[in-house]
Amino acid sequence: MASEKKGILLEAGTGEVEILEFVVNEVHYAINVIKVKEILEIDYITKVPNSSPAVAGLTLVRGDVVTLIDMKQVLEKTNSDLKKAKTILCEFNQMKVAFCVDSIVGIHRIGWDDIKKPDNINESSLVIGNIILGDKIIMLLDFEKIVMDINPGSGIGEKRMENIANVDRSNIKMVLADDSPLIRRVLNDTLTKAGFKHLRFFDDGQQALNYLKAIEEKKGENFIEDVQMLITDIEMPQMDGHTLTRKIKEDKILKKLPVIIFSSLITDDLMHKGEAVGADAQMSKPEIGKLVSLIDKLITEKGL
Repeated sequence: MASEKKGILLEAGTGEVEILEFVVNEVHYAINVIKVKEILEIDYITKVPNSSPAVAGLTLVRGDVVTLIDMKQVLEKTNSDLKKAKTILCEFNQMKVAFCVDSIVGIHRIGWDDIKKPDNINESSLVIGNIILGDKIIMLLDFEKIVMDINPGSGIGEKRMENIANVDRSNIKMVLADDSPLIRRVLNDTLTKAGFKHLRFFDDGQQALNYLKAIEEKKGENFIEDVQMLITDIEMPQMDGHTLTRKIKEDKILKKLPVIIFSSLITDDLMHKGEAVGADAQMSKPEIGKLVSLIDKLITEKGL
């Protein structure tokens, strides 16, 4: 098993992202480098009985059992030649998973505002952004959705909502930013079930910031009457959650707004990025039930 990952760790909130470009069936795709642990050449694979066609099998990575997902099966419904494939080992949603692709092109540093939203995005789409590099269009994929489609229990779902107490939280007004239609729907369902009634959703950080700036311009220090909490994803076209958080915390008025970063990228290794931009709290995306408790805790602590 040979590792060949290279890259530069970016500071949080700079508005930039590093993407790893790869190829599946001659089509170019990308993944955020922050999700990537390393690039592997797999020596052996153990097949899993009665598994999804997209699951190539299991392998060992330094003692950890890791599921291999065949991206050609996911994207093209055909099987890869696993002996020739490259494997991208990732960590998100508090788990490790590997993706087999045809080849690796390299790493590119771009601005989040260089990632264009797809024209037609819905809950079934795996593409969350299009990146133009030269004469190429590179599609940024939703790897969390790929894993959730194969194993619904790995992500946000009904089972994670069972213990949420429904009490009157209608006095709390929240802004939420997430580019995933699926996550926005689940957040809306979950928070409504928990008793929240004033929820305003945006699908990128720039839209959320524009909305908050408009409230600030209209109400000044009293903006907190119109919004008491921001919940933001990290990965979003136009403006990522780290940059959004930094801009809020650098604003002399909006800095009072509590910010929760709610993302699949919250790991022990990456917590410092949210801390660096001033987030009040961070939580990994699967733990949606705990999110409600965290909101209650912050509202109480801030006296809102």
